[in-house]
Amino acid sequence: MLRYPRPLQRVIEELERLPGIGPKSAQRLAFALLKRNPADVRALGEALVALPEAVTRCQECFNYAEGELCAVCADPGRDRRLLCVVAEPADAMAIERANDYRGLYHILGGLLSPLDGIGPDDLTIAQLVDRVSRLQPAEVILATSPSVEGDATAEYLRQVLAAAGISNITRPALGLPVGAELDYADQVTLVRALQGRRAM
Repeated sequence: MLRYPRPLQRVIEELERLPGIGPKSAQRLAFALLKRNPADVRALGEALVALPEAVTRCQECFNYAEGELCAVCADPGRDRRLLCVVAEPADAMAIERANDYRGLYHILGGLLSPLDGIGPDDLTIAQLVDRVSRLQPAEVILATSPSVEGDATAEYLRQVLAAAGISNITRPALGLPVGAELDYADQVTLVRALQGRRAM
């Protein structure tokens, strides 16, 4: 039986471990790397090796950052009266791509999911409560995905934030279908959803 050389097989196996990459996609990517200029492949390898040390979490919002603060938290031009709460950094990037929101973000690090053993202590909810008490934002937007877990997380956060004295809590309403992920929504849909947000 024909087998791939061990170094190639190892690359395929490692690529398969990435989310959304199946055996065929991993094989296609590995073959594409073999066809690339060796310098390009080395540059990719160096970038991957440097990634864990070069990228940290923002000490303020928990987004990805190169230093203590991410680009949004370090930007004095951002509207600090608006705080948008999302599950993952990819969700914040999706909203940023829409180029309509100019406030701050808070990254939860996931969604509540009791079946998966993810509770409030596993997310940055305590840090969110501390942050809103310091910032006193005029509005907190709960932009979790409109899924069962996203809706449950938003409702839990609404209760926690209301108990902390935040009265203007909104949720994107228009344009996001139930079960959709924010990261896959187009810019127009995200703009309409943010502009049409509603109180919870």
